[in-house]
Amino acid sequence: MVEFSLWDIFRNVGLAARWTIALSLVAFIGGGIVGLLLLYLRLGGGRITQTLVGGYVQVFQGTPLLIQLFLTFFGISLFGVGVSPWLAASVCLTLYSSAYLAEIWRGCVDSVPKGQWEAAKSLALSFAQQLRFIVLPQAAKIAVAPTVGFMVQIIKGTALASIIGFVEITKTGGMIANATFQPFLVYSFVALFYFALCFPLSLLSKRLELKLSISSR
Repeated sequence: MVEFSLWDIFRNVGLAARWTIALSLVAFIGGGIVGLLLLYLRLGGGRITQTLVGGYVQVFQGTPLLIQLFLTFFGISLFGVGVSPWLAASVCLTLYSSAYLAEIWRGCVDSVPKGQWEAAKSLALSFAQQLRFIVLPQAAKIAVAPTVGFMVQIIKGTALASIIGFVEITKTGGMIANATFQPFLVYSFVALFYFALCFPLSLLSKRLELKLSISSR
């Protein structure tokens, strides 16, 4: 058994939190970019394109994230590409996030009154211009709170990346617990760090939702 002081446990889990934050940001930013593209295709594409995008969303929403991580980790290697846990986790969580964000934002766009679309058409704007200048600015106000709230789900989802060997908070906690034989103490620190990352975002999401609902009245 290896001796770890409370400070050693806190410090090592804290250092691993950097990778949790980094993976969360990659997944959120990458997922946001892909999600915007999916949103545009679903709103302005043909029936086949809309069906394909809808199927993409359903696949990622209807299968466990853990299975998606396994398929990504072992699937990319089939193309002769060397796969690191970081690459596999980044790709998988980006795709996973894009499916959810595209659906969240589609709901926000659908909540914009149809009269706004009709007004935009009367100005002879193209579909892209209708989205950019009329619809998306209104939908963005509605989307802020659920988008921030989804960031919490991404952070918690990074814990599953430990299964494919990505060393973040959960993986580090597991290694320390195996070395010290003090799982309750170690995972208490792990839970504390996740709470410290997620609670401020949850609080921000609720405040934004309340603020925007009041301002829209």
